[in-house]
Amino acid sequence: MALSAAAILPHSPLLIPDIGRANFDFLAKTSAAYQEIAARLKKSETEVVIIISPHGSTLPDSFTLNIAPEMLMDFKQFGFIPPRTALAGDALLADRIKDAARPDFPVALASEADLDYGSAIPLYLLKNLLGEFKVIVVSPAGELDRGAHFRFGRRLGEIIKTSEKKIAVIASADLSHRLKRKSPGGYSPKGAKFDNKLIEYLNEPGTANENILKMDDNLIKDAGECGLKPIIILLGALTGTAWQPRVLAYQTDFGIGYLSLSFDF
Repeated sequence: MALSAAAILPHSPLLIPDIGRANFDFLAKTSAAYQEIAARLKKSETEVVIIISPHGSTLPDSFTLNIAPEMLMDFKQFGFIPPRTALAGDALLADRIKDAARPDFPVALASEADLDYGSAIPLYLLKNLLGEFKVIVVSPAGELDRGAHFRFGRRLGEIIKTSEKKIAVIASADLSHRLKRKSPGGYSPKGAKFDNKLIEYLNEPGTANENILKMDDNLIKDAGECGLKPIIILLGALTGTAWQPRVLAYQTDFGIGYLSLSFDF
C-alpha cells in the first residue's frame, strides 16, 4: 500500500518560533504533535506529501491541484521572511490524479510558485523536521457539498494505493475560530459544540464518515471553521484502510481549535 501516513494538522503561524515568539511556548503540545508526525513520515520513508489546504486556489465548483514544479514558503504577511525555502512539486502524480478524477469530478490545475499559508505552515514545519520530499497541494471546491468532497477523496485514495511512491496525506485544518470572546471570528457557543462533536465522531472509525457527512449545516456555519472539507477529503482517501484515531493534541489557547490527530494503520 502506497499510503504511508495520514494526519490532521493545524496551520497556526504561531507554531513557527520566529512568528510566535513569546506565544510559541503556549502551543508546545501541538509542536510535539508535529514532531511525532514528522517522525512517522521519516520512518515510513515518505516521498510525497499531498496536503489539503482550505486557503489555496479555491474555485466554487472545482477541486484544484497545484502542479508548480517548485513551491516557495514565504511568511512576509506574518512579518517573517525565512531563508529561501522551497519544495519540489510532483506534476506526474498530480496529472494521474487529474486524469483519474475526470470526468466524474471537476478538477482544475494551477501552477502557483508561492504556497498559501494553509499549506506553507505545515510544510515548512515538516520540512524543518523531516528534510526533502515532494508536494501536491489540493484545494477543496468552495460550493460543492460534503458528499462530493468525500467521493473525490475516495478517488484520490484509489490513485494513492496504486502508486509506487510512498505518499502521506495531510489535512491542514483549523477547527472553530469562535471559541472565546477574543477569538478572531468572535464568540459562539456553537464553536465548542462543533469541535467536540467532530472530535467525538473522529474517535469512532466505524461511524465517522456517516456522522461527519450528516453534521448540521447551521452548526458548521456558526462554528466559523476552515478545516471540515479538508478533513472529509482525507477521510474519503482512507476508504478501505482500517485506521484508528490518535489525538496528539487539541489546543484552544488562542480562541481557535487546533487539532492534531494521527490516523494509525
